[in-house]
Amino acid sequence: MTVTLAEEIMLLSLDDASGAVRERQACQWAVAGGIVLDLVLAGRVSVDRGRIIVVDTAPTGVGLLDGRLGMIGTWAAAGRSRPAKVTAWLTKDNRKALDATVASLAERGLVAEEERKVMGVFPVRRFPEVDGTVERELRARLEGVVLRHAEPDDRTAGLVALLHGAKLYRLTFPDLPPREVMPRMREISEGQWVGASVSKAIREMQSAMTAVALVTMRS
Repeated sequence: MTVTLAEEIMLLSLDDASGAVRERQACQWAVAGGIVLDLVLAGRVSVDRGRIIVVDTAPTGVGLLDGRLGMIGTWAAAGRSRPAKVTAWLTKDNRKALDATVASLAERGLVAEEERKVMGVFPVRRFPEVDGTVERELRARLEGVVLRHAEPDDRTAGLVALLHGAKLYRLTFPDLPPREVMPRMREISEGQWVGASVSKAIREMQSAMTAVALVTMRS
């Protein structure tokens, strides 16, 4: 089963048993960034000098991505004389992107949606794992490139860059201290593992992630 970058990040974040989202705030930014990067890899949008541009409106065939593609196109064209900043889109969409990504995982049958009440009053939604096959394969792939220094493909390099940018080290490798995986994840994020256009897109998303992280810390 092929899943999106956003869905992969979400699988790492969701607690398998309780279905709770761990490190929600950082995960939101990474998920929203993952959708944009997937659209870049699919040739539907470009990110240049911090600005996002829709270059092809043709559907990708992936509901999560096509929904965001239409939203970005409408939002970016609304009364602007120049392309919108990708950081503005991430700021606008990060919370909704997380909800949309979890819903996509539920539709695929990878997680279940449950609603519980805290203190018998406040409804809280949880998404416990149903099928762990995809997450196990994902973690094995990440272990290969980060711990055993295998050469990453385009998508894996992009995923590692997003996880590194959001500092989601403990979600990615819960049994290891961040200091043991951070250097290699940084190396992958900054390395010339992929083609020039993909490398440029990854750098642009890293810059955007850094910018929104700074804004979040100051707010």
